[in-house]
Amino acid sequence: MAVIILPDAQDDFLALQEYMFDHWSESDWLRAEDEIFQKLSLVDSGLLTGAPVPELASVGILEYQYLFTSHHKLVYRRVDRDVYVYAIAGHRQDFPTLLMRRLLNV
Repeated sequence: MAVIILPDAQDDFLALQEYMFDHWSESDWLRAEDEIFQKLSLVDSGLLTGAPVPELASVGILEYQYLFTSHHKLVYRRVDRDVYVYAIAGHRQDFPTLLMRRLLNV
């Protein structure tokens, strides 16, 4: 079992890191980062399951799930035994727009 953070999600992560360094302290970012990876570890182990992404579930796509941390929303999909992370969004971001851009590769 593995957690694979896809390139777009890695870009999300780095953009959030930059934002948090500009607006918060480094220790706040490190706590947020730890929380992201702790949640992903729980998903990987099977101890935590997110809910289907509502925007996708409304059109019958149920395999993409999301979960929240205190500051972020993570979108992932389990394929066989691996967890693929598709997006890492801040709570203040326009999530539907991020999701549409990601789906359409704009």
